Amino acid sequence: MNTTTAVAFLADATTTDLPPASLKPTSTTGQQETARTLWESPDGLVEVGFWECDPGHFTATRDGYDEICQVLAGSATVHTDGGESVELRAGSTLAMPAGWRGTWQVHETIRKVYVVRTHRADA
Repeated sequence: MNTTTAVAFLADATTTDLPPASLKPTSTTGQQETARTLWESPDGLVEVGFWECDPGHFTATRDGYDEICQVLAGSATVHTDGGESVELRAGSTLAMPAGWRGTWQVHETIRKVYVVRTHRADA
C-alpha cells in the first residue's frame, strides 16, 4: 500500500502573519507573545511552529519536553538557572533539554522557529 503524506511548507517564516498576541503567562514585565503551529506529528509528540515575543523578561521551564529553536529575528539573552548565559540573535540556534530552567530577557522583538519533542509519560 502506498500512501502520500503532504509536506508542511511556509515560504517566508520571517514575515508570515501570526495570530494576535496575548499576555505571556510567565512574563514579569507584561510581555505579549504569539505562536503558530506549522506541523504536529500524528502521535502529538512532535510539534514545529513559529513563536514571537516582544521585549521584556520572563521565566521558562522545559518540563517533560525538549525544544530546539532557530532565531529568525530579534535578540535576547537567555540565562540558565545555575549561571550560564547565551546571547541570541538572528541565526542563533538553541537547544533546551527537558528539565531546563531559566529566564529570557528579550531586547528586540524575537521570532523563532521551534521544534518541541514531548516525552511520553509511560516511557
